Amino acid sequence: MIELNNAFLKVGIKKRGAEICSLYHKAAAIEHIWQGDSAVWPWHAPNLFPIVGGLINNQVIIDEKTYTMNRHGFARASDFVLIESSGTHAIFSLRFNEETLQSYPYRFEFQLVYHLDGRHLTCLQKVINLENREILFSVGGHPAFNAPFFPNEAYEDYYLAFSNSENLLAHQLSPAGYFNGTTQPIALDDGRLWLKKDLFNQDALVFKTLQSRAITLRSKNHDYGVQVSFPDYKSLGLWAKPGAPFVCIEPWLGYADQENDTPFTIQQKEGMVRLAGGHVFESSINISIL
Repeated sequence: MIELNNAFLKVGIKKRGAEICSLYHKAAAIEHIWQGDSAVWPWHAPNLFPIVGGLINNQVIIDEKTYTMNRHGFARASDFVLIESSGTHAIFSLRFNEETLQSYPYRFEFQLVYHLDGRHLTCLQKVINLENREILFSVGGHPAFNAPFFPNEAYEDYYLAFSNSENLLAHQLSPAGYFNGTTQPIALDDGRLWLKKDLFNQDALVFKTLQSRAITLRSKNHDYGVQVSFPDYKSLGLWAKPGAPFVCIEPWLGYADQENDTPFTIQQKEGMVRLAGGHVFESSINISIL
């Protein structure tokens, strides 16, 4: 594990998936990242690449050949190489290899660049196209934040505050994790979505479009909070294992497949990012401790 540290925060990052596994607020003695209880949900903050969500039959067609890839892609379960680090900065890299080419036939480098500055942690997701042709991919984050912060609080004391006025429409998922073609309006209370134990009984709330580019997790009991800003992502997933004491705030560029579809070409898949040969794509997720 790599550790970033300053006067305010201590951050732990695993080489496996270049995944944040700890975000500790020193003054308040709060661990903000879910600690990955394997009996509930074993992850902390997985990085999603080169797909977001699930593929029908775990399959996608690229260059007229069918490839198999698991939900949310292979990056989260891959071992990254640490290529640069200091006390407040680290760069992790995953390059194409024989294993990735079996499920995704493109030459690429996927970097996670972390920078700690005061009470702010920036995670830059960087895709480098090593081909001389266009590649397509999706990218996203899946950080899980503990709620409540303190033992004497309840999950229902917490809410998610949206930075802009919203008329939220959630695209609903089937039990298998595919879009089922239905939508549900989600009402806010003065810009707040209150957490409830049954809020995610029907899986994630997925908003394909929204005005907000920042979401803040707060309690009605105090002024501590966590803000996630995502200026480069147009979609958002919110999720928790029903009844578990955390909530995931997930900026996305890309989506799961539609239920009852058949595998189709990567060019037909909704929400894919197109990157020209030799070019670089960057998008950032910023976490601020309030």
